[in-house]
Amino acid sequence: MKLRGLYAITDSQLLAGDKLLPYTEAALEGGARLLQYRDKSTDEARRLREAEALRGLCDRYGAALIINDDAELAARLGVGLHLGQSDGSLAAARALLGRNAIIGGTCHAELELAQNAVSEGASYVAFGRFFNSNTKPGAPSATVELLNQAATRFHLPIVAIGGITLENAPQLISAGASMIAVIHGLFAADSAAEVERRARALSALFN
Repeated sequence: MKLRGLYAITDSQLLAGDKLLPYTEAALEGGARLLQYRDKSTDEARRLREAEALRGLCDRYGAALIINDDAELAARLGVGLHLGQSDGSLAAARALLGRNAIIGGTCHAELELAQNAVSEGASYVAFGRFFNSNTKPGAPSATVELLNQAATRFHLPIVAIGGITLENAPQLISAGASMIAVIHGLFAADSAAEVERRARALSALFN
């Protein structure tokens, strides 16, 4: 599939209770192309159950499911994987998941980290944080200039993450972001209908 558009990332606190499935379905209904299941808990049975349910939703909407930092779960479900810098080897994950799996890597604000990810077989490289973020607070580290450089240097999809909203996303897309990864700007909502509305608006930026 073409990696372009809205990349929705789940948050176990924002989507606590019974929100996970209705809110993620709303994001997919609104046009999200990738959905990353991000849950750092150790409850493996629940994580497997939730990831299986999300895979079913993604299949129905023609989107792809990505598991955050759990190559074994990704392999078990036959879905994609996203690795942070301390989450293990991208090359090993590629060997485990096969050449067709979508595997992305966090590159923070460093072109060299992206170069390493590309050479290890990444499907996309993710840069951030571009703006102040609720998920990972602190000063933004990535710049629009960095995106420009990355888009010129790497011939694979580039994901921008960190504090992205409807207002600030257009400058990232015009600078070369193939996908915008959104957590709070999408899921910190009062209803599934509001999540869908935001997803539609964010997806429309790529038209």
